[in-house]
Amino acid sequence: MKEICQKTIIKEVKRLCMEANYVLPMNVQKALQDAYIKEDSLIGQQTLEVLNKNASIASCTSSPICQDTGMACVFVEIGQDVHVQGSLNEAIHEGVRQGYQEGYLRKSVVDDPMFDRINTKDNTPAIIHYEIVEGDQLKIIVAPKGFGSENMSQVKMLKPSDGVQGVKDFVLKVVNDAGPNACPPMVIGVGIGGSFDRVTLLAKKAMLREIGTHHPDQRYQALEEELLEKINQTGIGPAGYGGKTTALSLNIETYPTHIAGMPVAVSICCHVARHKEVIL
Repeated sequence: MKEICQKTIIKEVKRLCMEANYVLPMNVQKALQDAYIKEDSLIGQQTLEVLNKNASIASCTSSPICQDTGMACVFVEIGQDVHVQGSLNEAIHEGVRQGYQEGYLRKSVVDDPMFDRINTKDNTPAIIHYEIVEGDQLKIIVAPKGFGSENMSQVKMLKPSDGVQGVKDFVLKVVNDAGPNACPPMVIGVGIGGSFDRVTLLAKKAMLREIGTHHPDQRYQALEEELLEKINQTGIGPAGYGGKTTALSLNIETYPTHIAGMPVAVSICCHVARHKEVIL
């Protein structure tokens, strides 16, 4: 049984919150750089040049890539042979609290979602997803999610009779509805299957998958490639100014579902697809 103390988790979550907001993952940086080279539209290319420069400055100066430093979404894989000394929940929230305060990151969380809407002033509570796995490791991914793009995400309970075309139509509708409001080029996650609650988590996990990876089933891989191509043919382009770079990637995650349903969720992220992870 591996013992992990609460202080270690606080320290690591704090670091991840700051680093995720300062430095884009390498695969996202490369995708933005490649998009600049391939973009045909002059204004689209100029926009991508600015986005690449902004990301570089943020990394070099330890400054936020975007003024919306997001709500902290935390994905935790905890091994069955791991014991946390103290409260894991409280450690994660405290790490987020310290990271956002000491990293001079904007605090965007309000306590009551509809009536009071008073800022908690430390960006807590975080959104935490737990998964129990085999082994003696604790994996933590911190993904700060801005709400310009989060507000553009959608879920729909399709019927099996809607078929593949129904999924395609819904995904393209979501992207067109988002337009420039999601700060393209977008990183898109699509969840298919499960239940109303599970499918949105599938979509969020798909969004975090490394750009350039594909679903193991070749049928879904073909669907990923087809949808990405069609999305980049919409002409929305970088920042909505036009061009062929509307999305950097589209990943699909699936899960078994009920005979009477075919849930589909689309999770959209802007070009600032931030996440950092640690394994303890």
